[in-house]
Amino acid sequence: MQLGLIGLGKMGGNMRERIRRAGHTVLGYDRNPDLSDVKDLAELVERLDAPRTVWVMVPAGAPTQSVVDELGGLLQAGDTVVDGGNSRWTDDEKHAAELGAKGIGFVDAGVSGGVWGLENGYALMVGGDKEHVDRLRPIFDALKPEGPYGYVHAGKVGAGHFSKMVHNGIEYAMMQAYAEGWELLEKVDSVTDVREVFRSWQEGTVIRSWLLDLAVNALDEDEHLDKLRGWAQDSGEGRWTVEAAIDNAVPLPAITASLFARFTSRQDDSPQMKMIAALRNQFGGHAVESAKE
Repeated sequence: MQLGLIGLGKMGGNMRERIRRAGHTVLGYDRNPDLSDVKDLAELVERLDAPRTVWVMVPAGAPTQSVVDELGGLLQAGDTVVDGGNSRWTDDEKHAAELGAKGIGFVDAGVSGGVWGLENGYALMVGGDKEHVDRLRPIFDALKPEGPYGYVHAGKVGAGHFSKMVHNGIEYAMMQAYAEGWELLEKVDSVTDVREVFRSWQEGTVIRSWLLDLAVNALDEDEHLDKLRGWAQDSGEGRWTVEAAIDNAVPLPAITASLFARFTSRQDDSPQMKMIAALRNQFGGHAVESAKE
């Protein structure tokens, strides 16, 4: 299958490679010409056979809107656009309507896997009409982890990004719990090897997880996280999750508290946020700030 892929950053570049390894043809475009296979979006569309599929992996908001607008003027009826970035689900509905008026299909795909996805595969949560989603199954199968899990057609347009948003909200709360436990262990005199306590939890406990494995990785690199500043960014999806909870009168005390804890991190050098920052860097390659900054 042919695919056009726009945005070849930390995730997009690895996704291109994984899809190619599965035997598909991928033409990639990025503003960085060293990464691109084509010089611009017009050439990308021209070199794809109809019906075309173009997957967008650029930052949410204005950058995604700009790309969707340009594709709307280049693609034809019967083509399909996939937004695999971290867009808000309400934007999906808008983009589907704009492109649908021109006969262009739209699918939203929540993608989880970070910098590890090339080798391990990506979890995919997809929203859109069945006819558009089914046509893309070879690409989804190439990206997902091996085995029966890791892919779901979650529902209509917007369902993929809504599901990914909730996933990220849960991730916030899980990371916060590990961070709070780590700070408490570091605080007491009786526990002399916090890193090995975390390592002991990796097998046979109910709190073992990939996040715990990544926490141990981070502690192996910097045992007391002395090199990090206790400052953690939020991607926006945590905020959207809390807003959706308010709109739907669903109580989310743990997720909400974890979001507010990140805001607190920007006011002082929080020990807990050192662990949050370390975990975000481990699974997603997100930037960290050094203790000296």
